Amino acid sequence: MEFKETDTIPKMIKKVAEENPEIYAQYKRIKNGVFEPITYRDFFQLGLDFAGALLQLGIKRGDLIGLISDNRAEWMQADLGILALGAIDVPRGCDATPIDLEKIFTCANAKIIIAENNSQVNKIINLKQACPFIETIICFETDIKDEVLDAVKKNKINLLFFSDLMKEGKKYRIEHPGEVEAELDKGQFEDTATIIFTSGTTGTPKGVVLCHKNFLVQLDEVVERVFLNPGEKALSVLPVWHVFEREVEYVIMIQAATICYSKPVGSILLADLKQLNPHIIPAVPRIFEAVYDGITSKMRKTGGIVNDMFNFFVSFAITHKRIQRRLFNQNACFTRYHTAFWWIIGFIPWLLMWPIYLLGDLLVFRKIKSMLGKNFKLGVAGGGAFPQRIDEFFWAIGVEIIEGYGLTETAPIVAVRPMAAPIFRTIGSPLRGVNVRIVDQDGYVLGRCKEGVLQVKGDTVMKGYYNNPELTKKAFTVDGWLDTGDLAIMTIHNELQIKGRIKDTIVLRGGENLEPVPIETKLAESRYIKMAVVVGQDKRYLGALILVDPEEVTAYADENGIQYESFETLLKSDEIHKLYEVEISNLINSKTGFKMFERVNKFQLITKPFEVGVELSAKQEIMRFRINQIYKKEIEAMFPEED
Repeated sequence: MEFKETDTIPKMIKKVAEENPEIYAQYKRIKNGVFEPITYRDFFQLGLDFAGALLQLGIKRGDLIGLISDNRAEWMQADLGILALGAIDVPRGCDATPIDLEKIFTCANAKIIIAENNSQVNKIINLKQACPFIETIICFETDIKDEVLDAVKKNKINLLFFSDLMKEGKKYRIEHPGEVEAELDKGQFEDTATIIFTSGTTGTPKGVVLCHKNFLVQLDEVVERVFLNPGEKALSVLPVWHVFEREVEYVIMIQAATICYSKPVGSILLADLKQLNPHIIPAVPRIFEAVYDGITSKMRKTGGIVNDMFNFFVSFAITHKRIQRRLFNQNACFTRYHTAFWWIIGFIPWLLMWPIYLLGDLLVFRKIKSMLGKNFKLGVAGGGAFPQRIDEFFWAIGVEIIEGYGLTETAPIVAVRPMAAPIFRTIGSPLRGVNVRIVDQDGYVLGRCKEGVLQVKGDTVMKGYYNNPELTKKAFTVDGWLDTGDLAIMTIHNELQIKGRIKDTIVLRGGENLEPVPIETKLAESRYIKMAVVVGQDKRYLGALILVDPEEVTAYADENGIQYESFETLLKSDEIHKLYEVEISNLINSKTGFKMFERVNKFQLITKPFEVGVELSAKQEIMRFRINQIYKKEIEAMFPEED
């Protein structure tokens, strides 16, 4: 698939709509359990209608429009309309704080803001004094409270509704035939499509400027690695303002598949899976972790022979698949393969294990897979580290989850594990047209099989940071490579493994450098630990904030006859402290692959679930600078003797 210098995202969608007019583009969520299908023909026309409405409002090529909403059918319709005119959207999700929005709006100087609902309208109105340039708010939903309407009038803001504008836009197009289409045809490959302000895991958001080319060139090969048939369904649960979900939706649309809008809420997601029977689910790793935790927790609560059978068949399947990966060269390889050796010692055991594996599939695995719907064929994990235990579990039971990698600055895909030929614990080789290299801390290029910093160059890489040439300059090397800040290693066959982030690296007082993510991932394997955050920068040893699992801790107390007045007093008990001490010691030690200085010496138990926009970014990554602020007291308690 080749793209021309005149291609844009709206032109790509126009072509798909012309070739597949009656196939459904979207299943619009009306309410829980009720969806309205929208064909590609209608979807494209809705986008043009919104473009007509924007023309009527005076929007012209190059104008910036705020788009504050979570994922929904109207988001893509609005996006199409904005881009069709050559305007630029500045998106963010509903979890954005007023402080974040003030910084974004001030930087973008956006006069028109699209908002999802009453809450977002109210949030924007309260910024009017700090952002006096805001003139118009367009709201997707019409249920606006009276006090918010009063505030709109008081602040002299023009409040419009998306549904009304669609009618106005349709009328405008009838009265001005061909005007919107003419604007769409003017679009060019290098035109800016969006400015995405990063989620702020490291601090102040930065505006990443991405053009149509950045998004489109990836589609040349991604559709070969993640392939769909026209009309097949993809379940959308992630915030579309984030570049991973946005590009995934373009991947879906260029293949004339269907986007079904769900929510990352357990009960809603499971009900939608059952009703819609999607073929593919793109999600952050935590969604797949939640599925895994739900399955294993349900088995433990069931107990008895059912739980024993589950544990036996899963363990057996993991062993069987490990042998299979050896036989068929499906492991990341950093030396040459010894295929003949593994076939000599492994083929007979692998063959003899097949009947038992098939029995496990019949009795256990099929029931698990049925939870994902009868059509499910693929999950795509992106936006964060995919834990090995989760990867291995789904691989073992026959549920294919592939891992992708990228940055907002690379729009975002650098590499994705191909579904037709996956290599375990890799993200596949770089996409065509994406060049990568791995360098040491001094910038010297390393060969294969050596860990270093990943750098990227190619047509997917951003134009730069909006109105920030100094920051843009820092992001690139003198010879034009984008420094990702991620640690990586390349196999002998050019597949990539991501090992951690330089910015996450903890340097202890003794000079030891270590990555917290592998330790945190390992700790989260405990049934009693929901999440863990490792701390210890400039300290003599490591500490960890442990987010407890209340259900599991309570169950442990009941099973062991521990008396307690409240959950708070239970957590402070010697028995529970000893439980976590043993869990941490058993998980982080030399036998599990950790060095002496990577061991966790102190810990603090916390109970408040991490929230997106507070402790977590929109990608559900830990925002370490926020953790340090919020849990300053608990962190200091772990290092009482430190200066």
